[in-house]
Amino acid sequence: MDNNRETLIEIEGLYQIFGPKAEDVLPKVKAGASKEEVLAETGHTIGLQDINLSVKRGEIFVIMGLSGSGKSTLIRHFNRLIDPTAGKIKVDGENIMELSPKDLITFRRHKMAMVFQHFGLMPHRCVLDNVGYGLLIKGEKRAEWKPKAVSWLETVGLAGYEDQYPSQLSGGQQQRVGLARALCTDAEILLMDEAFSALDPLIRSEMQEQLMELQENLQKTIIFITHDLDEALRLGDRIAVLKDGKLVQVGTPVDIVLKPADDYVRAFAKDVNRARALTVQTIMTPDTTQLKGTTAKDVRASFPQDKDHAFVFNNEVYQGVLTKQKLDQLQDDDLLSDALIHVEPVRRTNLLQKVIPLSLNTRFDLPVVNKKGELKGRLEASKLADVLSP
Repeated sequence: MDNNRETLIEIEGLYQIFGPKAEDVLPKVKAGASKEEVLAETGHTIGLQDINLSVKRGEIFVIMGLSGSGKSTLIRHFNRLIDPTAGKIKVDGENIMELSPKDLITFRRHKMAMVFQHFGLMPHRCVLDNVGYGLLIKGEKRAEWKPKAVSWLETVGLAGYEDQYPSQLSGGQQQRVGLARALCTDAEILLMDEAFSALDPLIRSEMQEQLMELQENLQKTIIFITHDLDEALRLGDRIAVLKDGKLVQVGTPVDIVLKPADDYVRAFAKDVNRARALTVQTIMTPDTTQLKGTTAKDVRASFPQDKDHAFVFNNEVYQGVLTKQKLDQLQDDDLLSDALIHVEPVRRTNLLQKVIPLSLNTRFDLPVVNKKGELKGRLEASKLADVLSP
């Protein structure tokens, strides 16, 4: 993920205390009273305690923790389905705690969309009407939103299902409808609360893959809640770990696995199969340096000075690897095609276990490309070895 991206969402000093006199109990919580003490002395429950975090525009930000950690409570603060006992929630620099009821409705309809664990589809409406529902309640006419809904169904792999009803679909298909509905609203921010948890493992893995593929083009800001570390590591640009309503650690997937902040995170991370949980994106080096052309003359001047090999592209299509040594042996008019070494490109969404054999079979970096074949970075064998070594 691009660390230079601007911050879209900021949460500052957020507290959630459940009970009739939450504000009276707040000073006790701020003074350091434990969850157990507060419950015993006041009958109030601490839901969230001094949460401070920021989410960058266009990232998948995963909030994870065990049941009761406060993650589902937290996600409901982003769109103010729950109001905090104290704290600020800013979206695009605006404190949404200050929105009027009317402005809040507009904010929810236009800025954020939610994908639920149990799909949240309306059984009496066909698939097409479920997908277009968000635009319907915005006041758009069916003729206006229908092409958009059809297009999103096609994007999530459900072309031709427009007239089916939810009861006729599998769980995975229903979740795709839920995702299409959220995307159809064109909201900048997607809130996904345990969105894939109800799916069987194979379908769940497919949905994770599809979300990452969609995100390559969409660049939405996604807040994703899960109790599953493997899912968090696979999807997240960054991960926030919650325990008993407190933020324990925020970091990249590699940070969480290699630099756990405490014993709680360490216990999560120690049993993880890193090769099956981490993706290429988590350890690749972002780099779009490429040679373009068909002859030695085309690329000689642009060969990177600090590298002994580079990736060659022709008409935006990846051709292979050219070494500095080989280029020095070529005459200007010589074709590059005879000098290139075939090194299989990989995708950012590939799990590391898929790319290990490719890395072992070459002494070069692996080119990382997106679905369109555009170069996004390189995967170095040393980084792969670092993250996979215990």
